[in-house]
Amino acid sequence: MSTNKHGNEDSHLPPISDGHDPATETEGLDLVGVSSDREETAYAWDLATGTIIWEENAASIIGVNDIRQIETGAAFHALIAPEHLSSRLEVFSRSASEGDRTRGVPYRIQYRLNPGGLRSRKTVRVEDHGYWWPGPDGHPVRARGVIRLIHERELEQQRLLIHSDLDELTGQLNRIRLTEALGTVLSRAERDRTSHGFLVVAVNNMAVINDTFGIETGDQVIAEVGKRIRAKMRGGDIVGRYSSNKFGIIMMNCGTAALRRATDRFVKVIRETTIKTTAGQLAVTISIGGVVIPDQANGIQDALNFALRALDAARAKRIDCAVLYEPESSGDIARVRSKTVADSVISALDNNRMRLALQPIVSAATGKPSMYECLLRMQRPDGQLIAAGDFVPIAEQLGLARLIDRRTLELTVELLKKHEDLVLSLNVSGLTCADQEWLTALRRVTEGRKNLLSRMIVEITETSAIQDLDQSIAFVDTLKELGCRVAIDDFGAGYTSFKNLKLLNVDIVKIDGIFVKNLADDTSDQIFIKTMVDLARTFGMETVAEWVSDEHSVKYLMDVGITYLQGFYYGMPIDADDYKKPQPPSGSGSFVGLGS
Repeated sequence: MSTNKHGNEDSHLPPISDGHDPATETEGLDLVGVSSDREETAYAWDLATGTIIWEENAASIIGVNDIRQIETGAAFHALIAPEHLSSRLEVFSRSASEGDRTRGVPYRIQYRLNPGGLRSRKTVRVEDHGYWWPGPDGHPVRARGVIRLIHERELEQQRLLIHSDLDELTGQLNRIRLTEALGTVLSRAERDRTSHGFLVVAVNNMAVINDTFGIETGDQVIAEVGKRIRAKMRGGDIVGRYSSNKFGIIMMNCGTAALRRATDRFVKVIRETTIKTTAGQLAVTISIGGVVIPDQANGIQDALNFALRALDAARAKRIDCAVLYEPESSGDIARVRSKTVADSVISALDNNRMRLALQPIVSAATGKPSMYECLLRMQRPDGQLIAAGDFVPIAEQLGLARLIDRRTLELTVELLKKHEDLVLSLNVSGLTCADQEWLTALRRVTEGRKNLLSRMIVEITETSAIQDLDQSIAFVDTLKELGCRVAIDDFGAGYTSFKNLKLLNVDIVKIDGIFVKNLADDTSDQIFIKTMVDLARTFGMETVAEWVSDEHSVKYLMDVGITYLQGFYYGMPIDADDYKKPQPPSGSGSFVGLGS
């Protein structure tokens, strides 16, 4: 524990009030209230802007040539060893309580830095400790800390930290740290649009060596192979022991051609000389499987699986060689896309990047919006919005539908609370019809308030409704008891009989847009819609025509008695944040659609 010139111990970081802004301290910066000694420096980090203000000695302490190399959080993180970056990010990713806004949240962590960049062999170990303060949402907005060098004399005291990083036999990263490093590199590759390589190297015939000469000899072989591979790696590349006879190698900034050259080096260095063991000189060979990331794999599991698949192909050749992964079929591409979608959806849910767009559903009688359908959008980290049709079908197949429906419910209720004039409809998947937890969540987020529930319409698709009719009937009945209305969506796309439609006892029937888009020219569609409207009226149900896009269709639909119209003719979806309560028209004109 260090002591400053005033005799205060440890981090010397007194709490500051919520109104204090460390980023304004630009002259005579003394972030910790003391002059740092030659082994430590201090910083103030504004997480909102990413700016870091350092104490004057920071460049010399950390070992960078220019303080501008570490003047942002992103730039500093780029110098942290991949196996340790996630640990530091976790410190600043959790939320804090109201009381922590004044006293701050303490943190203390140790990690390895590469001051010359990840390709450099120069490394230092540091201890980073301080306080961070949360904003209104409970997440960090600023931090003040001290970075202290850890020297060789302390490494023995830090044995447990080192042991948690390294494999005891080979001295390389263990599987856990190797996997964490791979995840960090993948994230950076996505952000920086760079290519890297991931290799799995297997020592051949280890079972024979262990059976013939003993496990101790086998361990000597594995340790020597790891040492030789390390010697042929470039600065900044990462190697770890993946399993008993396998190593994983992360090749930084490495395309396909460079990856092939690297595998040739590794194969040659093992093949060219024998390995000395206590049992004598042994000839050993290796096989290698590789994959280019994130081009061919943008997730940890895909990178591992594809590299192992390529390794199997290399070992099947029965010679020491390397094989780089190539997609075998459209199925491989589909698996990669599914994994990408799943990762994106989970990230968006975890980071509150799901958004709602609202499309008006217009009353045929008044020509004005009576309600709005909530259309889900996923916002990527770069701000781009992805329509539900591009991710929901895959997400449903991967079992993420319930999570998506839960978040859609929360966003819908937030809007209903914000705008007392809004009536909203939201879609739920077939799985949610059997999800009692969703109904529990509905009661919880609405607090049972009838003024919210009565302005909510829950849409279930025809195809999901008929999969388990009894279950769907019970779901509809529960919603109506709570005070919601229920609509059956995409009616006509499946095979629901009119009898089943009556049993479901929904309030609204939404006619599938496939019967509407060619309505002006297709007499069979005209007959179907007229029949459907008449039948719904008999059952006491309202009707909505989807995909309305032209004036001729509007006229026919109104003539046959449709209740509501929805489509681009009456309005494109708008961001929910842009919704404003419609103002009464200045004249006597009716609502005018986009197509007018």
